[in-house]
Amino acid sequence: MDGLKGQWTRLTTFLSDVRGELQKTSWPTRKEVRNTTIVVVVFVMICAVYLYAVDFVLQKSMERLIGTFSR
Repeated sequence: MDGLKGQWTRLTTFLSDVRGELQKTSWPTRKEVRNTTIVVVVFVMICAVYLYAVDFVLQKSMERLIGTFSR
């Protein structure tokens, strides 16, 4: 029974510490979240277009290379 009481004390201490740390946290504003989300979405779109272009060029190059050697 003594071990259970010790575990309960450790758990409550841990949760109290977590609450204290969360109160110290500076949370982003709605505007900051919106702006960073826009930056991430735009960056992902740019990466997608770049990878599409590289894939397209490599695909056409391979088709041309295979077509040249298969004649």
